[in-house]
Amino acid sequence: MFGFGEMIKGLKANPKSIVFTEGTDGRILEASARLLSGTFLKPILIGKEDEVFAAAEEAGFNIRGAEIVDPASYPKMDEMVKKMVELRKGKMTEEQCREALTHANYFGTMLVAMGEADCLLGGATYSTADTVRPALQLVKTRPGNKIVSSCFIMVRERATGENEVLAMADCAINIDPTEDDLVEIATETVKCGRVFGIDPRVAFLSYSTKGSGKGETVDKMRNACAKAQAAMPDVPVDGEMQFDAATSPVVARTKHLDGGVGGKANVFVFPDINAGNIGYKIAQRLGGFDAYGPILLGLNAPINDLSRGCNGQEVYSMAIITASLA
Repeated sequence: MFGFGEMIKGLKANPKSIVFTEGTDGRILEASARLLSGTFLKPILIGKEDEVFAAAEEAGFNIRGAEIVDPASYPKMDEMVKKMVELRKGKMTEEQCREALTHANYFGTMLVAMGEADCLLGGATYSTADTVRPALQLVKTRPGNKIVSSCFIMVRERATGENEVLAMADCAINIDPTEDDLVEIATETVKCGRVFGIDPRVAFLSYSTKGSGKGETVDKMRNACAKAQAAMPDVPVDGEMQFDAATSPVVARTKHLDGGVGGKANVFVFPDINAGNIGYKIAQRLGGFDAYGPILLGLNAPINDLSRGCNGQEVYSMAIITASLA
């Protein structure tokens, strides 16, 4: 069952380092101070040292022990530029790479690409695109993966004190995924969900349950489900199905769903970003779930994006999650 205690225990046994691209942001400094007091995850803050310490002092956060790296005085900049030129494979000149590396999002991503850090968390002030683009260009997708996708881990405490944990995808990256994209989204979300203690039961969602509705989107989800079943023969996968059939045992029985997923799903694959984004936010705002994410999937190293409306607690939580995926 999901719990930050288990993740922290794992990180204490195998400490990691995490890059924060917005080193002077108060929320980043708050999270960094908490991480430093726990001694299980080393923050690397990008920015000018005097400005970072001044911002921390003004906000009242102790960040002694954090590594502060200023792109303007980074001693390995020539090596970094050379490596970036190689990674861009002729798409950017040396001058263009050097200019890009003056920006914290590219500089921080290159620290991960060069093995100087284990993972990265950005987006407190950057857009999602400005976090994902350098990751795609420099860290790239894992072998066998064609896309970067995302999932949200949804957590709600039950009356028993245990946590109910769900995974929802893709709610943030792929606008209108193809059948093959949906298969990759499902397989990556299953892998991520297992990190959080989910024993996956995957529902491919639709406004139709087993042919009750017609249309291209219904066909897409049905076909993607069949492909996912072939790709993950040891994982319960079913669809297309409506959300109530996926979550309510009574509705599942009424609709004759007996494949092990109906009424018991805990991994939800949405047909497009509209459905996914709306769905997770309904669960968060009306269902009382805490939403962790978007967690980026399919990259060669853990790089995650924050909401620009995040707070220090969310930064702290996402840092632990990101490092646990390294």
